[in-house]
Amino acid sequence: MNTPRIAIVGAGISGICMGVALQQAGFTEFTIFEKADDYGGTWRDNSYPGLVCDVPSRYYQFTFAMNPEWTQLYSAGPEIKRYLVGVAREHGLQARTRFGTEVVGAEFDGTGWRVGTSDGQTERFDFVMCATGFLHHPNQPDIKGLDEFGGIVMHSARWRHDIDLDGKRVGVIGTGSTGTQLVSALAGRVPEVVLFQRTPQWILPTVNRAYSPVAKTLYRRLPALGVVPYWFNRAAFAVFSQGLVHPGRVRRFIQWVVERNLQSVKDPELRRKLTPDYQAMCKRLVVSDRFYKAVQRPDVSLVTEGIDHVEPRGVVTADGQLHELDILVLATGFDSQAFMRPMAITGTDGRTLDQAWSEGPRAFEGVMMPDFPNLFMLVGPHSPFANHPLTAVAEAQSARIVTWLKRWQAGEFATVAPTRAATDRYNARMRAAAPSTVWTTGCTSWYLGKDGLPALWPWTPGRYEKLIRSTPDPVDYELGQRVESRK
Repeated sequence: MNTPRIAIVGAGISGICMGVALQQAGFTEFTIFEKADDYGGTWRDNSYPGLVCDVPSRYYQFTFAMNPEWTQLYSAGPEIKRYLVGVAREHGLQARTRFGTEVVGAEFDGTGWRVGTSDGQTERFDFVMCATGFLHHPNQPDIKGLDEFGGIVMHSARWRHDIDLDGKRVGVIGTGSTGTQLVSALAGRVPEVVLFQRTPQWILPTVNRAYSPVAKTLYRRLPALGVVPYWFNRAAFAVFSQGLVHPGRVRRFIQWVVERNLQSVKDPELRRKLTPDYQAMCKRLVVSDRFYKAVQRPDVSLVTEGIDHVEPRGVVTADGQLHELDILVLATGFDSQAFMRPMAITGTDGRTLDQAWSEGPRAFEGVMMPDFPNLFMLVGPHSPFANHPLTAVAEAQSARIVTWLKRWQAGEFATVAPTRAATDRYNARMRAAAPSTVWTTGCTSWYLGKDGLPALWPWTPGRYEKLIRSTPDPVDYELGQRVESRK
């Protein structure tokens, strides 16, 4: 049998999942390239105080690696990172991973890819899997005078653990999940927290209870028990997703829940400042049982005036007020449209990724692109990452990719890529479905592309999994010259 040489770029959730899927399918000639020094992806890069996943622990895991040791309903970042590292090690991925090696480019040579790394080396592979994630390039805000601040400035994704917070006045710019988690964690820990809010967020209440020793013992002794909460949460997410992609009762119910939760803010003026002017779920919902309590503390200030500039002593808002600070945290998110970039990727006829995505990222079924044969993406453009855990997305997409590898191994083709016509039809259907989603109801968010439409799967996650696990339609693909099987 032919043995494909495979490069996996990235050792986060999808890179680990792809590596395990390859091994389970009998493909052993693969290398995982990771620019950092450990597994974990976003759960390695983000380590700020208060970091908690907004998907329940027993759903945010691989079905092939159910974890009985989760400590609470919603896991903290360090616990998820330990889980991912454990999965990689348990499956022996260390022997196939090159840490500290960044892939800077890949060029298609007619039948495969020449992959270049930051150390100046070039290797040839039959297939490239881009498992780079989509929220890993920090977004640096363009604020005048930011580099003149006399204290410490850091992005939330580059948290400095060498900094002692005791006695420090901390400013947080940004009110997404990161900003609200930071404020919740720092309130009462430091003398003063100042939250600079441009846009208020809807907060979905939850209770993050800890699992009892008895419960953990049961999950440990009866591994099959973990399947129950996994599928319960899967069903709950399926219902929730209906509200994201269709108007109706689910959407109205979520709106009622978040509006009722907002009433826990007793001060009418503060409640007014915290009230969004858009529908719930238009932006990603913030899941928290602590934020409204934290923001009502006397040592927490909510600033809604726009930031004019930063000076050595602190932040000056548009009303001329100086907010003196010692530490300024940028909870300003990521470049959600980067995906594999800044990797320099060149496909057929010299066509570059930047040229292909000049109007914004797009793909076929979230995993492939025309003009880039034998290149696959995990959690690529328009994958259902807004209403489905990335672990489940990665598993489904890995299964599709393995299907193509088996066909290559059987000698059915040398190269495969979707046709431009199929890709155009696919993206046109998504564009047509986008207006019914909640993401187009009147807000700005990182979900939106250059055209103002969400760069997301506009249907339910169940529909995506049915699609991606189905047999590919031959008319949608260009298959290169067949290769003969070698016995």
